[in-house]
Amino acid sequence: MGAMLSSLALAGDLAEIKERGVIRHIGVPYANFVSYIKTDDFESLSGLDVEIVKGFADFLGVKYEYVPAQWNDVVGKLTGQDALYLNNRIELGEKGSIQGDIIANGATVLDWREELVDFSVDYFPSAVWLVARADSSLTPIKPTGDINKDINIVKDLIDDKDVLAMEHSCLDPNLYNLYETGANIILPEPGRKLNEMVPAILNNDAETTLLDVADTLIALEKWPGDIKVIGPISQDQRMAAAFRKNSPELRHAFNEYLTKIRNDGTYHKLIERHYPSVFYYYGDYFRKSNEADL
Repeated sequence: MGAMLSSLALAGDLAEIKERGVIRHIGVPYANFVSYIKTDDFESLSGLDVEIVKGFADFLGVKYEYVPAQWNDVVGKLTGQDALYLNNRIELGEKGSIQGDIIANGATVLDWREELVDFSVDYFPSAVWLVARADSSLTPIKPTGDINKDINIVKDLIDDKDVLAMEHSCLDPNLYNLYETGANIILPEPGRKLNEMVPAILNNDAETTLLDVADTLIALEKWPGDIKVIGPISQDQRMAAAFRKNSPELRHAFNEYLTKIRNDGTYHKLIERHYPSVFYYYGDYFRKSNEADL
């Protein structure tokens, strides 16, 4: 009986992955973390998290396999049971097969997600900001030095304003009590991707949108002069890779790998390649990351 329990505990953990010879990377195409295009005669896969997990596969001595997902099924592909965050609580969905071993796509560490998965140490900073079209009557706030005060100022500004948000993601309005602000929360049609939020407001679908740090940095470079950051909606957040709760050894190995690439300079080069402007906004985070003992 004990041997059986031990075998179950290792199901999908490091020993099984090494025996299988493949680590399956679940990813949702998002910002510069995962870029995935597939047609009948063409396939392209790139991004920060793609490079990190491919490097981790080499570190383990196994092959790499990509498993495409969407925000509404990414947890289910890891755990074998779909789960969504609706109306401030987790709703479990249908059970299915486990399709991958690690989620890595700029996943924000959120309380509700931590009930379902275990995260690695964080390796990218984030936060959710309010972004508006350049012609909006809203003006960027002057930071007070107190993030809570800044958030409250921004929330006061969106009373009676159209705000584009997205459930099941870090832009979920329920996470930040936005329905209590008097804002007109607009949820996009199913299937809209996070990188389509700025094009939506430029198309006058709404005056403003929620956007996280990674997408904001990309949007500011892609549409210079067309959008402006009004201020924060959330506290500082962190991004990390996610693992099943019965995969502690795999998670530990990934943390060891992050330590290695931070120490040998690989991590810094990857960040420079995919998010060169993030150092301007979050220089302290990356200085501390290089000094961290994981």
